[in-house]
Amino acid sequence: VQLVESGGGLVQTGESLTLSCAASGFTLDDGAIGWFRQSPEKLREGVSCLSKDHGVTFLATAVKGRFTTSSDNAKTTVYLHMTNLQPEDTGTYSCAAVRGSSWCVYGMHYWGQGALVTVSS
Repeated sequence: VQLVESGGGLVQTGESLTLSCAASGFTLDDGAIGWFRQSPEKLREGVSCLSKDHGVTFLATAVKGRFTTSSDNAKTTVYLHMTNLQPEDTGTYSCAAVRGSSWCVYGMHYWGQGALVTVSS
């Protein structure tokens, strides 16, 4: 299984960005794919989780109303649509997949390498 993130970059406060997580060897039929983020000031935190059977099973309070997650029809690419980005959203965003579950709460089985998102004020 391989997960590859793309779409990171430098944006200004209030702008939007969409991250993509392209999965090979795994689809949402196999489980769930979530987004996590980490910055030097914070521990890694869960941002979202998407499953085939239950849809969006998690969306962090800090991003509700601003971020959404979705997949393509093939269920091999999961997107994180981020709007009204704020400086505190700065961090490395990684996607991860868990096999056999609709939730991203416990140990994820596969991780991508991460994509850096920087929001300037």
